[in-house]
Amino acid sequence: MRTPPAEVEVDVELVETLLRSQFPAVTGEVRIVASGWDNVIARVGPDLCVRMPRRALSAPLVQHEAEWLARLAPGLPADVPTPVAIGRPGPRYPWTWLLCPWFEGRPLAEVEVEDRAVVASQLGAFVAALHGPAPAEAPVSPWRGIPLADVESRLLERLEQIPPSDAATLRAVWDQCAGAPPHAGPPVWLHGDLHPLNVLARSGAAPGLRAVIDWGDLCCGDPATDLAIAWLGFDEPGRAAFRSAVSSRHPTDDPVWDRAAAWAVSLGVLFLLDAEPGTTAHAVGDHLLTQLRTPRR
Repeated sequence: MRTPPAEVEVDVELVETLLRSQFPAVTGEVRIVASGWDNVIARVGPDLCVRMPRRALSAPLVQHEAEWLARLAPGLPADVPTPVAIGRPGPRYPWTWLLCPWFEGRPLAEVEVEDRAVVASQLGAFVAALHGPAPAEAPVSPWRGIPLADVESRLLERLEQIPPSDAATLRAVWDQCAGAPPHAGPPVWLHGDLHPLNVLARSGAAPGLRAVIDWGDLCCGDPATDLAIAWLGFDEPGRAAFRSAVSSRHPTDDPVWDRAAAWAVSLGVLFLLDAEPGTTAHAVGDHLLTQLRTPRR
């Protein structure tokens, strides 16, 4: 994806220096394995990784993970990267950073669509467990969990930057769904960035949910934000399995799923706009277009 420029360059030498000075018992080869909009991920040996903000805007998000994820994890039916240690600023590095477990698995985006139904059901149970009422002091995001009316202007600007046929598909669903009644209940806990690159499936022959990662957008608000993965990650049978699992714990109505489809448009356009064609990330946007062009039942 096209990413904002880093304000601090995170390299192997920097990670090794911070580990050596703060956690000398942690050893193992350090490899940079991912660099996204907000964070750099470096794997440390076979079982650990570090998660380091690359710009000031994302530094508070890591602190949200450090503060809240350990509290939420015991109630969730799949692994999450609860920090095992919290790193401090140091030479060449000005922010808090996290030492977390590393989970082996395949991003859901790399699993054949027709093989995702088991993950859909298990992820639905996971989301239902997560979506409990959030306390008053829970983090609030200016981008996720908010009313759809507050999303529209940014979305329309982005639609102008993608091919007209794709924009027309997304705009039609947005126009159909974004006017659904807003969330009327209390704010619930949200992952905030629940898409097929942040859901890990088990490697090997046995399908299933391995872990849900990248909690930097952890916040509270409208559950429809997370439910957007029904379109971002699954086909119609998968959506049915996901919806059934969510609704078994939190009965849902049509408006929340209409809002979820609108959220899928808002999130999916980012993959079409920012990811290079032919990449796994761009394929998430392509998958969304395919699903939205399939008549909804």
